Amino acid sequence: MERIISPSMLSADFGHLDRDTRMIDESAAQWIHIDVMDGVFVPNISFGFPVMKPIRRASAKFLDVHLMIVEPEKYLRRFAEAGADLVTFHYEATQDPLGAIRMIKECGVKAATPVEVLGELLPELDLVLIMSVEPGFGGQSFMEGSWEKVRRLRRMIDDRGLPVLIEIDGGVSASNAGDLFAAGCDALVAGSAVFGAADPKAEIVKMLE
Repeated sequence: MERIISPSMLSADFGHLDRDTRMIDESAAQWIHIDVMDGVFVPNISFGFPVMKPIRRASAKFLDVHLMIVEPEKYLRRFAEAGADLVTFHYEATQDPLGAIRMIKECGVKAATPVEVLGELLPELDLVLIMSVEPGFGGQSFMEGSWEKVRRLRRMIDDRGLPVLIEIDGGVSASNAGDLFAAGCDALVAGSAVFGAADPKAEIVKMLE
């Protein structure tokens, strides 16, 4: 199983976004995670299309876009056009989750959703995101109840023989990365643990090891 690290640009230095994006582009991380927050679905506001485009220009890596916004279907095509390779939305943010998934696929982008409501949606997905902190803020501690979600989801995917990836977001660091991969995660989102490290590139390598 491939191990994937997806550094969250929410923890980058916004005054030096090009520098930090290029640093991640030169690192061992395979993906770049972009958190989009609208101040409605979550109590914080981050960035959108104008910031995504220069990140896309500065890196050829896989752009992992996490939408924490209401009515994501209004914006899915624009995020695909801005360079997203995968789009995650929260099922409770839309009245038609299956329609949103299919819209993402029509744009030629991979589709993902958090784990809480899956059932018939699981075969339609490329990735399921487990939030291991409360959505909306960086730098939080890992919620221990997330371990069982990972294991339960891994069993659901394996029992049905589906090629669905598991990604976890929140409180990820070199101290728990190995255990998270072992529990069944394929991709780890890490923000402050990467950008707050003295040597971010070395920290990414530690997580992959």
